[in-house]
Amino acid sequence: MDRLLSMAVFVKAVDLGSFAAAAEELGLSGPMVGKHIRFLEERLGLRLLNRTTRRQSLTDFGHVYYESCRIILAEVDATDAQAADQLLEPRGKLRVTMPVHFGRRCVTPVLLELARKYPALELDLSYNDDFYDLAENGFDLAVRTGVPEDRAGIIARRIARQEMIVCGSPSYLEKHGKPEQIIDLNQHQGVMYRRSGRIPSWSFPGGEMLVPINRIRLDDLDAIADAASSGMGLAWLPSWLVRDRLQEGTLVQLLSDQPGLPYDCYAMWLQTPHLSLKVRIAVDALAIALPKMM
Repeated sequence: MDRLLSMAVFVKAVDLGSFAAAAEELGLSGPMVGKHIRFLEERLGLRLLNRTTRRQSLTDFGHVYYESCRIILAEVDATDAQAADQLLEPRGKLRVTMPVHFGRRCVTPVLLELARKYPALELDLSYNDDFYDLAENGFDLAVRTGVPEDRAGIIARRIARQEMIVCGSPSYLEKHGKPEQIIDLNQHQGVMYRRSGRIPSWSFPGGEMLVPINRIRLDDLDAIADAASSGMGLAWLPSWLVRDRLQEGTLVQLLSDQPGLPYDCYAMWLQTPHLSLKVRIAVDALAIALPKMM
C-alpha cells in the first residue's frame, strides 16, 4: 500500500474521531480505512489505536506517530505547492518596504517592470530608511542597505553591492585643497548622513573608519549631494546617486586611486517553509537588475 496515503488516512481518522467519518470524508469504505491503519501498524510493529465498539483512542506511540505524520504530510503539501507555483503567475498584493532614495531610484523601476509583466500582481510600496518589523507591519519583503542585523526568523539575501565614493565640489576643493589619503579627510568638512539619530562613519576597505568635521547633518541623500555640490563640504555617497553630477562636473570623485568600499544591499523576508511565488520572483528580479545599475 502507499505509505503516504495510509498516513493521511490515519491522520484523518484521528482528527475526525472514527473510521466511518474518515471513510466518508475520503471517499473510502470503512474496511479500507481499517486496512490502511493495520498496514501502518504491521509495518511499524506497534499499535497506533485502541478501538472498542464505542470509541477509539491513540496509544502512547500513536500520539508520537500522529504528530510526525502531520508534519510529514504538511511538508509534502508545501513541496507540491512549490511545484504548482512554477506553472502559475505571481498574483496578489506584494508589500515592500525600502530606503527612500535607493528604493525610488533603483528598486521601484524593477518592481514596476514586474507589475507590467504580471497583470495579476499588485504593488504596495513603502519608502522609509528605518527597519520595520515585517510580521507586525504586514510586509512581504524589505530591501535594506548596509550590514543586516541578525534577526530571528528573517532570511537575508544580498542582491547588489553599491560602491561608496568620497566627492566634493570644485569650489570646495579650490578653497580647502584635495585630500590625497584617507586620513586627510579628518581635516575636512563633511556633509553627513544622519540616520535614526546616529551619524554613521565613513568606512573604507581594510576596516578604516572616520567621521570628518561635521556641522552639516542631513537625513536625505539628495540633500547631501546638493550641499556638497554647493561647496559646503565633502560627502560619502553611493556612486549611482551622483553619477550625473560627476559627469556634469558639479562634483569631483576623490581618492579614486583607493579601492572603493562595496556597500551591500539585501532583500529580507520572513522565514517560511514555502516562500510565495510573488516574493521569490521579486527577489530574483532585483538580484538580476540591481547590480547592472550599480
